[in-house]
Amino acid sequence: QVQLVESGGGLVQPGGSLRLSCAASGFIFDNYRMSWYRQAPGKERELVAIISGAGGITNYADSVKGRFTISRDNAKNTVYLQMNSLKPEDTAVYYCNAVQYRLNYWGQGTQVTVSS
Repeated sequence: QVQLVESGGGLVQPGGSLRLSCAASGFIFDNYRMSWYRQAPGKERELVAIISGAGGITNYADSVKGRFTISRDNAKNTVYLQMNSLKPEDTAVYYCNAVQYRLNYWGQGTQVTVSS
């Protein structure tokens, strides 16, 4: 069955870095556009970054441009989110998402907390 398993979240001080991973299985990974979303307490889920199937096209929310980098390794069926210069407002549960046409899959999320 389809699985998206996020890892790499945790507690980090402002200005620090984290690298999130999302391991995919159960579908043809290369064919799917992959994204990272996040949801902070009391707020709606928002798109953070997106990457095309081949990895050649990426896009970012304005709030993370220049600080976050999305990448993928299709040989490992894994998508990454490198997060640098983290701010307290980056605190949220981060979710991995896979989309191809009407097929839409979500991971269970990983908590990222930015606090001193």
